[in-house]
Amino acid sequence: MNFSTARKRLRSSTSSWPTATGRFLRPIAARRKAVASAPVRDRTGRLAIIAGHGFLPLHVAEAARAAGDEPFVICLEDEADRDFSAFDHAVAGVGDQVRIERLLRERGVKRVVMSGGVRRRPELRQIRPTVSTLLKMPQALKTLLAGGDDAVLRMVISLFEGMGCRVVGVHEILPGLLADTGTLGRHTPTAEDRRDIARGAEAARLLGQLDVGQGAVSVGGRIVALEGVEGTDAMVHRVGELRASGRVSRRRRGALVKLCKPQQDMRADLPTIGPSTITAIVSAGLGGIAVEAGRALIVERETMLKAADDAGVFVCGIDAGLPSLGIGS
Repeated sequence: MNFSTARKRLRSSTSSWPTATGRFLRPIAARRKAVASAPVRDRTGRLAIIAGHGFLPLHVAEAARAAGDEPFVICLEDEADRDFSAFDHAVAGVGDQVRIERLLRERGVKRVVMSGGVRRRPELRQIRPTVSTLLKMPQALKTLLAGGDDAVLRMVISLFEGMGCRVVGVHEILPGLLADTGTLGRHTPTAEDRRDIARGAEAARLLGQLDVGQGAVSVGGRIVALEGVEGTDAMVHRVGELRASGRVSRRRRGALVKLCKPQQDMRADLPTIGPSTITAIVSAGLGGIAVEAGRALIVERETMLKAADDAGVFVCGIDAGLPSLGIGS
């Protein structure tokens, strides 16, 4: 075989290699989503829901009951804001480990799911460690004072495990809340929107690596806002204020992007959007929202998508592991 023939064969073989936007990564992404969305099969022991603010904890409680569980709800003091009177429930301070452990033990709880938001970390004087968690307190306090949300949640998971409980994720109880890949509503992102999504995804990924936040807003290819401790809706509201002041273009729509942090434990604080997110982006003049498919939750999906359709904004799920993000070119 001469050199010319060998070169032709080499070109032919390499041209058939799957590309990053093709068959090579898509099965990997599909398997990852399948694992993420698989419901929990081990339902040994009673389930407790640690309820923060928002609609999600009540939704989780109702879904758990429909699946045959009789969940016990621990309403975090000054955080939980829904009516759990239909369920066995009690109130406990965010840092009151003594009361929480006693409640879990009394109710025979073996599984715990954390759901809903927590607006404030407990002050040092509010923390009551148990005997089982006392040795972890020096590192826990350091994390509480200086760590990002993901570091804090990993610490909380460790504390629950120290109490003899297995921590499960919301997506394991409600896999139907996970975002799908592609356009989810009636409106599709334009070419300019897709560029903003790609730019926002890049920023959100870097932000997540620093354990700072999960969201970013890009307008005309320019990152104009990054999510911090204020949360998504407040960040988007800030974009509206920047538009009103003329510091951000009013001629370009822009996009909100929310991604799971690269190192994030999926059992806690997955990126979540709902009807209030649509209200926020419409008020800020944004063109739509992109969230990470298989690693973000959509609550009150039908209500949210109807609001998005009526307002003319897009909602899409993206594959952050692909250069094309799974939304076309």
